[in-house]
Amino acid sequence: MTSASTDSTNTPSPWARWCGVPLWLKILIGMILGMATGAMLGENAQYLKPIGTLFVNTIKMLIVPLVFCSLIVGITSMQDTHKMGRIGLKSFLFYLATTAVAITIGLTLGALLQPGAGLSLPTSELVANSKEAPSFIDTLVAIVPTNPVAALADGKILQVIVFAVALGVSLVLIGERGKPAAAFFESMAEAMFKLTDLVMRLAPYGVFALMAWVAGSYGLSVLLPLIKVIFAVYLGCALHIFGFYGTLLALVARMNPLQFFKKISEAMAVAYTTSSSAGTLPASMKCAGAIGVNKRISSFVLPLGTTINMDGTALYQGVCALFVAQAFGIDLTLSQYLTIIATATLASIGTAGVPGAGLVMLTLVLTTVGLPLEGVALVAGIDRVLDMARTVVNVSGDLVATTIVAKSEGEMNSDNC
Repeated sequence: MTSASTDSTNTPSPWARWCGVPLWLKILIGMILGMATGAMLGENAQYLKPIGTLFVNTIKMLIVPLVFCSLIVGITSMQDTHKMGRIGLKSFLFYLATTAVAITIGLTLGALLQPGAGLSLPTSELVANSKEAPSFIDTLVAIVPTNPVAALADGKILQVIVFAVALGVSLVLIGERGKPAAAFFESMAEAMFKLTDLVMRLAPYGVFALMAWVAGSYGLSVLLPLIKVIFAVYLGCALHIFGFYGTLLALVARMNPLQFFKKISEAMAVAYTTSSSAGTLPASMKCAGAIGVNKRISSFVLPLGTTINMDGTALYQGVCALFVAQAFGIDLTLSQYLTIIATATLASIGTAGVPGAGLVMLTLVLTTVGLPLEGVALVAGIDRVLDMARTVVNVSGDLVATTIVAKSEGEMNSDNC
């Protein structure tokens, strides 16, 4: 009797068992249940969207203070300005090189799979509702904020990064007088990390709602006509993540790629459902710690990557540029291919890490090589589906870069490697 009673008492409740499930698995379950629910509800799934929007808003709430405080802490903790400059240069060159590889993969798949072949849509039916993409020079000039407070309030991440780096370097240079301020930002950063952990516990429910909305709004009726584009982009993303990144991890970082991707699965899941590199930053910071990257490195390299590393966006632009050219029956020359690679690589620096930004930047690539801007409307209907995949590449690339830079600087916790 006593034994049976004890067994009954100690049996965990369903809620207790759910709380014991790893977060990445909860997010995966939320994704699957969300897609199933969206397929059943159809357009009525839009009523679940506010729940997903609420989750996205809580993540956006974290972005600016997390980036600002973590960058300052990352810089002030280094003390060595030469080391900081070296890490920044390594990160920048890594991001540009991998972006060039990504756009090349996209162009290669576009040429091999011919996603636009046989597609004939009258030009008169196309309307390109896209904003004018900023030029590289305009982006370069705009990185220095005229009003840092306004940049913080408006969430202009690139300007926030520039101001945070400048302030962090200044605090290091003034020595002892800068330590009280550095301590304040360190305390704020710790508070933001804790708040991030609390917000991430809501991820499975936000992911469920977002996936239900996507599945209900973008059914097979929309996906089927452009299934080859979706296949090309998703194949390219998989090749870039597991092929290219996996090779870099194995050869350069000397890490097991499978173990690495398992540890960053939470960030990949959040990236896929939110379609926001910036919105995934809190999850990325958490995963970097799980990998074993020192906060001094992740606090500097990850926010930088969120702004300038857009491998997935570049790959997507390569596939879509060829898709548009094929759809309109335009043959591209070798110089145009090279122009697309250069333009997409440089344009990635100015691409905001928010949903839909890649579609805006696509107009810049199309304009540069003389392709009709009406082509943007061809992919606009499925852009959300493509955006989810390319954001996973962007976020994965940020974490790969952070890991490789940390490894080269001896800033890895060997217990977690």
